[in-house]
Amino acid sequence: MEPEDKPSFFRTNYIQFLGGRNTLFTLIALVLIGLIIFIFREVSFIFNPLSVFMQTVVLPVTLAMILYYLLRPVLRLLERFRIKRIWGILIIFMGVVGMLTLVTFLILPFLREQLQMLIEEFPQYFMQLLTDIDAFLRTSFVGDYYTGSNFDIDQLMETLPDNLAGILQDVVASIITGITGFLSTITSFVLSIVIVPFILFYLLKDGEKLPEYILKLLPPRLRDDTREVFGEADRQLSAYIQGQLIVAFLIGVMVFIGFLIIGMKYALLLGVLAMFTSVVPYIGPAIAITPAVIIALVTSPFMLVKLAIVWTVVQLVEGNIISPQVMGKTLFIHPVTIIFVLLTAGSLFGVAGVILGIPAYAILRVLVSHIFKLFKRRYNKHEPVLDNQYDYTELH
Repeated sequence: MEPEDKPSFFRTNYIQFLGGRNTLFTLIALVLIGLIIFIFREVSFIFNPLSVFMQTVVLPVTLAMILYYLLRPVLRLLERFRIKRIWGILIIFMGVVGMLTLVTFLILPFLREQLQMLIEEFPQYFMQLLTDIDAFLRTSFVGDYYTGSNFDIDQLMETLPDNLAGILQDVVASIITGITGFLSTITSFVLSIVIVPFILFYLLKDGEKLPEYILKLLPPRLRDDTREVFGEADRQLSAYIQGQLIVAFLIGVMVFIGFLIIGMKYALLLGVLAMFTSVVPYIGPAIAITPAVIIALVTSPFMLVKLAIVWTVVQLVEGNIISPQVMGKTLFIHPVTIIFVLLTAGSLFGVAGVILGIPAYAILRVLVSHIFKLFKRRYNKHEPVLDNQYDYTELH
């Protein structure tokens, strides 16, 4: 301790106003971090091989991780029946191959037929929708303004096929120009799909031992905290992936049954579309309902009413019964936060960011929460009493 009468740089009025020694140390640390980032950016070419490696393995590893969390409960169930892990993995693989074969030969042909019909008839649906909108606007209270705007729907209908053909030619030309890159992308995707079963096999075989292998590489004093982070992240990922896939499947089934009841065309195709898009919160349902709304509008106004009733029932059942029972409160994220995460991740990483943004945010939240917990423990500030429960008896 310095004597009280001895001058000190940290005791000047200005430095005290800024916060003293801790504030200056924090600013120095931020400057050093910025300097490190600047240096790494200047020599970023050194890390190009690492970047290529990460881009190559991220797709198969991500797919394998999703399948791992989806199939791990089945493997644990088989182990309860005294089935060895290796035999359980083989049984799971044979079951997955059988299901894929069943889907390929029974469901996929009918689904492909509906998709081809929808592609052929969708331009007619779209033109009919434009015609109905034009007729409605001419007879509505804005009819005079609409008629005076010199908008010719017939001319648009005549030029629309030519415009679509021109757009198609441009797309084809772009594909032909970039055929090398296209083939490279397809090759990488096929190789990734082929590698997924091998990664999945070793994840199912040794995945639960992997955290312990990593912990052995860390200093002993960091192992307990790291083990806690691994456990919480594993719980969050498991709950999200399993719950989200189950919820998406149930939504697809409900949409398919509801559309069959009201007589909507392409019920199976629209149900499958709703199942896949439901993986993305908020944005997915909007994408799934768009083609159904166009088909219903062209069919009849009463079909649109029936579609609204079915979609409302599906959303109410999913939001109030299915999601609370399947997902629980394990991964509670505020809706506004979900929207911001989806927008940011989509802008940065495209479709992959939209799909993986929420689980990545969950892992990041676990990590940041634990670091903040360690920070509070280090400085012994704002710590609750008696294991996160305040002792209210002291207040009386």
